[in-house]
Amino acid sequence: MAAPGMLARATCSAFGRLRPVFRQPRRWHRLTPTDDELYVRTTISLLEKQNPQDMFISNYSERGFTIRGDKVLGPVAIVPRSILSWDVAGPEDINKESLALFYIFEPKIEIVVLGVGNEHIKLDPELHKFMRQKGIALEVQDTAHACATFNYLVSEGRVAGAALIPPKGGVKEGLLVQR
Repeated sequence: MAAPGMLARATCSAFGRLRPVFRQPRRWHRLTPTDDELYVRTTISLLEKQNPQDMFISNYSERGFTIRGDKVLGPVAIVPRSILSWDVAGPEDINKESLALFYIFEPKIEIVVLGVGNEHIKLDPELHKFMRQKGIALEVQDTAHACATFNYLVSEGRVAGAALIPPKGGVKEGLLVQR
């Protein structure tokens, strides 16, 4: 017969051999905060995956765009926290006056992505120079690529704007990933 103290320290395995039981060590003292730990303020910063104010373009068609769940018909100008109807009929109407809204808004926009319809066209070099003088980069692409570029810039946290003309022709609904 085993000693009573031995049973507390070992258990019987399937083969009849004694095996030790591991216990947590006993602590004879309690940990209490020191005086300086009682009066220190704790701050917490919450990091969100996505800012609810971010403007993401989820769909586009020949009629318009779906931006942050809102359907917008016709050409659109997107600036931080605002969606505006853009008064241009086509790429030939893009000039200094039509891009003026991008350098008058606060916060200052770093880059404007221009979506000019189905195919990529070159704008007047003077227009690029004018926007550079205002401190804004101008990126001209077809509308499909401009939507994707704008979404990427916004997801990086950049202060970006977009001026988009709906593409003529086939419907392109659902091609962009909604975040």
